[in-house]
Amino acid sequence: MNTAKNSVQKTFCIMFIIMGVVLALNIKGTAFAQNNADEQASFRTMNTAIIKGSENVPSINAKKFIVNIWKSTGIYMMIQGKPQASAAQAVQETSGQPAIQPFASSAPGWQSLAMIAIGFLIVYLGAAKDFEPLLLIPIGFGTILVNIPGAGMGNAPNGMLHIIYDAGVGNEFFPMLVFMGIGAMTDFGPLIANPKTALLGGAAQLGVFFTMFGVALMNLIPGIDYTMLQACAISIIGGADGPTTIYVAGKLAPEMLAVVAVAAYSYMALVPLIQPPIMKALTTKKERCIKMKQLREVSRIERIMFPILLLVITILLLPPAAPLIGMIAFGNFIHESGVVDRLSKTLENELLNIVSILLSLGVGSQMTPEKIMNPNSLGIIFLGLLAFAIATAGGVLMAKVMNLFLREKINPLIGSAGVSAVPMSARVSNKVGMDADPSNFLLMDAMGPNVSGVIGTAIAAGVFIATYGA
Repeated sequence: MNTAKNSVQKTFCIMFIIMGVVLALNIKGTAFAQNNADEQASFRTMNTAIIKGSENVPSINAKKFIVNIWKSTGIYMMIQGKPQASAAQAVQETSGQPAIQPFASSAPGWQSLAMIAIGFLIVYLGAAKDFEPLLLIPIGFGTILVNIPGAGMGNAPNGMLHIIYDAGVGNEFFPMLVFMGIGAMTDFGPLIANPKTALLGGAAQLGVFFTMFGVALMNLIPGIDYTMLQACAISIIGGADGPTTIYVAGKLAPEMLAVVAVAAYSYMALVPLIQPPIMKALTTKKERCIKMKQLREVSRIERIMFPILLLVITILLLPPAAPLIGMIAFGNFIHESGVVDRLSKTLENELLNIVSILLSLGVGSQMTPEKIMNPNSLGIIFLGLLAFAIATAGGVLMAKVMNLFLREKINPLIGSAGVSAVPMSARVSNKVGMDADPSNFLLMDAMGPNVSGVIGTAIAAGVFIATYGA
C-alpha cells in the first residue's frame, strides 16, 4: 500500500515539474517577443517620440540660443533701454488692485546705469570716506541691486527688496522699531541737567515749518506740483530724522515716501559736510571758543521719570505724536529702569542693527530712475537740503539770541545739534568747537539739544498728522 502511495506522489511531482517548465518557457518567450517588439518600435519612432512634459519645448537651435543669451545680458538691456515694470505695477498685475505710482514706470537704459553709478558712489562715501557707513553702505547696495536690469529684486512681487519694502518700510513698522532702539540708546541726562537747551531743539524745527513756504514757491515752477500733504512730508526732512520722515510720508503722502526717505537719509549721512560751513558762517571765532561749565549729575529717579512724564504730556496734548514718542519713551524706560538688561541690550544692539539694515536696504530699493529723475523728485531733494540748512541755522541763531539774556553764555555751535540726527550732529558740533579750541569739549553739552531735536521732530510730525491726517 505504501508502494502505491509513493507512486502517486512521484506522479504528481513529475506533473508539477512539467507544468512549471512549460509555464516558464511560455513567459520567457512572451517577454522576449515583447522586448524585441518594443526595441523595434523604439528604433522606428526614435526621431518622432515626444517625452512627457516637454511637448511645448522647442527643439535646440544654436543661433536662437546665442541670441537669447545675448538678450538676457545686462549690457543688451541697458543699450535697448527695455522698460522694467515698477513694483507698484507688479503688484497691480498680480492682485488686480490699483497701485500708487506717481511717476513714470520705465526709463532708458542709461538712467539705470547712472543710478547704479550713484549706488557705487554712495557705497564709496560710506566705506572710504566714513560718511555714516551704517546707513550709506546698505542704501548704496540697495540702489545698485534694484537697478540691475532683469534681476527683478525690486520690481517683482517676490523680489527680496520688494518684500523688505512692503514688510516694514512702506508702513510704520520699521520706523517704530528704530525708535525703540533709539530710545534705549539715548541718554536724556544732558537735557535734564540743562533744560534750556530744549529751546535749541525747538528752534531747529524752524527748517521744518519754513520749508512749507518753499514748497508753495516751488509750485510756481512749470512741471512741479505739490499738494499740502506732500509739503508736510517734504518739510519733515528738515528734522534730519529718517524714521520720522518715513512715518509722516506713510501717513500723509505714501506716493512720495521713496524719494523723501532717500533725501532724509542722504542728508543725515552728509551732516559732516552740510553743517560745518553754516555753523562757521553764523558764528565768530570768539563764539566758537566759548566754554560751557560741566553739567550737573542727574539722579536715577530723574532718568526713570523723564520718559514717563514725556509720554503722559504727549498723551494729554498731542496724541498723534504718541506712536513716535511712545516708542522712544518705551525704549528709554527699559534702559533706565535697569531691571531688564537683556531687553535693553537687544534693543540697542541686535534689533536696532537688524532693522537698520533692512530699513536702509528698503530705502535704497526706491532709488530707481522713474522715481528720482523727474522734476518733482529733484525739487524734493533741493527742498530737503534747504530745510536741513535752515534747521541748522535756526538752532545756531537761537543760541545767539539766548546769549543776549543769559549770564552763563551758551556756545552757539551746540545749537546746530538741534536737528535730530543723533549723535551725528552733536559730534559735528564738538568737532567744529575743537577746531577753534582743541581743549573745548562740547559733546555732552550738544547732546541736550540733540535729543530734544528728536522730540521736537516727533512733535512736528504729530502736528502735521493732527492737522492734515485723515
